[in-house]
Amino acid sequence: MQLTNQIHFRNIRGDIFGGLTAAVIALPMALTFGVASGAGAEAGLWGAVLIGFFAAVFGGTPTLISEPTGPMTVVMTAVIANLTAANPENGMGMAMAFTVVMLAGIFQILFGFLRLGKYITLMPYTVISGFMSGIGIILIILQTAPFLGQGSPKGGVIGTVTNLPTLIANINPIETILAVLTVAILVLMPRKWKRILPPQLVALILGTVLSLVFFSGVDIRRIGEIAVGLPSLRLPVFTTQQLQLMVVDALVLATLGCIDALLTSLVADSLTRTEHDSNKELMGQGLGNLVSGLFGGIPGAGATMGTVVNIQAGGRSALSGIARALALLVVVLWAAPLTKSIPLAVLAGIALKVGIDIIDWGFLKRAHKISWKASLIMYGVILLTVFVDLIVAVGVGVFVANILTIERLSAHRADSVKAITYDDEEIQLSQEEKVLLDQGDGRIVLFHLSGPMIFGVAKAISRQHNAIEGFDVLILDFSDVPILGVTATLALENAIQEALDKGREVFIVGATGKTRKRLQSLDIWQQIPPENIELTRLEALRLSRTMVSNYQNYAPSQAKANFDLSADI
Repeated sequence: MQLTNQIHFRNIRGDIFGGLTAAVIALPMALTFGVASGAGAEAGLWGAVLIGFFAAVFGGTPTLISEPTGPMTVVMTAVIANLTAANPENGMGMAMAFTVVMLAGIFQILFGFLRLGKYITLMPYTVISGFMSGIGIILIILQTAPFLGQGSPKGGVIGTVTNLPTLIANINPIETILAVLTVAILVLMPRKWKRILPPQLVALILGTVLSLVFFSGVDIRRIGEIAVGLPSLRLPVFTTQQLQLMVVDALVLATLGCIDALLTSLVADSLTRTEHDSNKELMGQGLGNLVSGLFGGIPGAGATMGTVVNIQAGGRSALSGIARALALLVVVLWAAPLTKSIPLAVLAGIALKVGIDIIDWGFLKRAHKISWKASLIMYGVILLTVFVDLIVAVGVGVFVANILTIERLSAHRADSVKAITYDDEEIQLSQEEKVLLDQGDGRIVLFHLSGPMIFGVAKAISRQHNAIEGFDVLILDFSDVPILGVTATLALENAIQEALDKGREVFIVGATGKTRKRLQSLDIWQQIPPENIELTRLEALRLSRTMVSNYQNYAPSQAKANFDLSADI
């Protein structure tokens, strides 16, 4: 694996222009997410610089722009609120929150090292849509207080909803006007203008200028001073009482960051007609978050808006992401004092619009038309995300979606399990095989299996096993079985064991590769004569027909005593 991302100078003009354009968009978003998280504007800026730089250098998607995002900010807000409430003394809670960011980065690096990239996004769309929409709703709710010109009440989403009447009663008209104006600019700005100037930057500048010109004598909450210079190193801080919570929060951040980044990487692939390295990307994201946490930055991930703008402006290699990070670094080191007059209400308006955009409106409008089960899962995940917990929402959503999927697959795969004693048109048999089976006169059972035998098929195997009786020979045909699950294997073992216990002949045909190894792992395999295993289906039918003919030549009483036993498979 190559250590760094794809960095070259063949498209230096396009990469630099793409990076600078992405930096213009990143500046207002970094300030917004930093303030919204509770860590401060400075944390948002350093998060944008550090994550953007290290993810660009060591990631696996050349054109991906990484920075603080809405979903990551929502989770970080909850992390900061919980840890500062539990550890209010000497800023220890904030230090522990940055430690969570470091842990999240380490987890992401571990995910990439274990090559879990291809599994991260293997999640039902109903669940992804549900928790992303839930995150959007949380962001909107959390911005209600600053949007109305007030400080956020304690208690997160529940606290804000509970205090909503008080917030409305104490509304600050001036700040609310600025927030509404900000949203109006973001929504109403003509599309052709948006191609030239990012609406977030326009709203930020206009909102700040208006507040200084028309409301100079009014007390408006603003960002305030931002320290100039390089950030100080923050060593990990934790307590034994909070360690478990911190690890869980870090896992949530890491998983959400992985999903966010890899989904954005897919967008970049579709625009550039390239293919990203998901495992390498996770390592780059993890390294970026680790360094961001070490220097007091909030977490981030691949940002769709920044990535699309970078590509449209000409960015094609990781040099664009590096240029963006360096441009932001210049702003942080030399132009940070210019941001002190930005009203918090303007940032709240930008964050609220981000929350609105995160909600999956397209799927919300038509989910019930596609599948009522899918819509129930999505709405359930939304409610759990907003009012309970993100990890609970994803866990419950994935569990329910998988159960429903397994149910559908099991019902579909049940038709691939057939126990026949006469010719069946659904099973492809040669003419000789059909004749031999029919000549068996119901005494030969061909147990035909096809396709993957997942655990949901075990019920169908047992049902077929219980539906037939009065036979002398059992032939299990695995010719069309590529995968044999443990549960299905055990169901087949029961059928084989019962046949052997009643003195019946058992043949296994067509078992190769992993299917054969799985069967060989059963103790029952040793009880079947080797000559009954190394046969083709035709050979097994020929031998079975001969055996049945020999049985029928016995005296009726002897045949009944030896072979006509009670009900079997």
